[in-house]
Amino acid sequence: MTTASVSPPASRLLFLPWLILFAMLGATWFVWDHERQNARKELHTQFDFALRDTVSRIEQRVAAYEQLLRGVQGLFATTGLRSRQAIHDYVEPLRGDPNLSGMQVIGVIERVPSARKAAHVRAIRRLGPADYSIHPEGEREIYAPVIQRESYSGRHQAPLGLDTWANPVRRLAMETARDSGLAAITGKVQLAIDNGVEGNPGFIMYLPVFAQGQPRDSVTQRRDSLIGWVYASFHMRDFMASLYGRQAEGLAFSIYDGAVPSDAALMYRNREAAGGALSAKEYMVVASHTWTLTLVTQEEFENRFGRDISLIIAVAGVSLSLSMALLAWSMISGRARALLLAAKITEELRHMAQHDSLTGLPNRALFSDRVQNKLAHARRQDRRFALIFLDLDKFKPINDKYGHSVGDLLLRQVARRLQDSIRASDTVGRLGGDEFVLLIGDLTGAADALALAEKIRQEVRRPYTINGHQLTISCSLGVAIYPDDGTDELALTKRADEAMYRAKDSGRDSVQLAN
Repeated sequence: MTTASVSPPASRLLFLPWLILFAMLGATWFVWDHERQNARKELHTQFDFALRDTVSRIEQRVAAYEQLLRGVQGLFATTGLRSRQAIHDYVEPLRGDPNLSGMQVIGVIERVPSARKAAHVRAIRRLGPADYSIHPEGEREIYAPVIQRESYSGRHQAPLGLDTWANPVRRLAMETARDSGLAAITGKVQLAIDNGVEGNPGFIMYLPVFAQGQPRDSVTQRRDSLIGWVYASFHMRDFMASLYGRQAEGLAFSIYDGAVPSDAALMYRNREAAGGALSAKEYMVVASHTWTLTLVTQEEFENRFGRDISLIIAVAGVSLSLSMALLAWSMISGRARALLLAAKITEELRHMAQHDSLTGLPNRALFSDRVQNKLAHARRQDRRFALIFLDLDKFKPINDKYGHSVGDLLLRQVARRLQDSIRASDTVGRLGGDEFVLLIGDLTGAADALALAEKIRQEVRRPYTINGHQLTISCSLGVAIYPDDGTDELALTKRADEAMYRAKDSGRDSVQLAN
């Protein structure tokens, strides 16, 4: 009697299903881990950018108001501190300027030693108002009364004569400005124009005024030659509303007076923070004073920049791995077909991880890889290339009117037109929503990039026919050139994004260069 046995080649085939299973599970893990890390990296990158952008916008706004005060300070080079008409004539043209909407009052403070108090009061009464007096009452060595107050908005009135030197918070800022010769702001205060009504925190910026022709190189000389201050007061809520640019959506941020956040030190909060995935605390020194900024991501921000499809990849990959292993087991005699199918599915998994599911364009991860390759090539060959951000104008009304199915078909047609407008060596990617990005290589100058961007803008404007509807849409484009506008991906991305938002702010349907 003979015993049946499996031949060596057939025996080895029994390991094929297991080999396929482990290989595909390994590929699934690689794609899953890549997507998870990329989503986390993208969220951190956008959050860090939003934090730096917020700090920069606040610092720029404070600097702008400081320059305005320096203009007032400069008036006293040709006129006296009590020249009420000069200050009034300076402020009057500024009323109603939206760029200065965060400011409440511009005013003048005179330094008055106790020995000159009575003479000071008589002099100011002669100039008006006749009932002028220094308050709060009491004998002090130095007084610093407000002798003129020009309301920027015209909504507030408060009597003159308030001795700001008597308030410790105001006095600290005034001393800092006096000793440094620079602008200084107070901590959290209640403005006098609010007449004691609480609930609207504010701060005041002071700039010293020195006697003409007197030395001021040292602290002692500056103290001896000081004759007063000019100041501007702000409600924190209006100051934040006046910042240049646009705050990224989906972020909760708060500003606190000093370096220790607390309810008592809170100066501004745009919304309640609900425990986001990322948070940061940034200390800012603005006009010789410390503010603490806290920033927390919210669901809207995380969904926009932290889209993570790793779970879908894991489930799909494991399912496909098991299916392929079972298929290989059932097709043990047709191992060539099984291996071919396994390779095809693996390729489909890779494609799924690197391409947008709606348009088939490269997604953020693949586009970033191509930008890195283009950077390396441009550095080696001393070449130039362009990064173009494109955002469709008023896409949401189309979704609302015709439905998301029509909106998705419109996005696909836009994607095809963008691909048809560039060379095979260039890249079009979709960042999400109605945002696209283009990588254009081998440029001779900015004129080439502008010409191509204008061609794309005209191509997008051509009418679309979708489900019997005639649709028209425009786009706004921002163009950044390597190396003129940046030498790394983050810098180029930021400059192109800023240029695109300038195109939107200037009326949409236009192209803007980063520089």
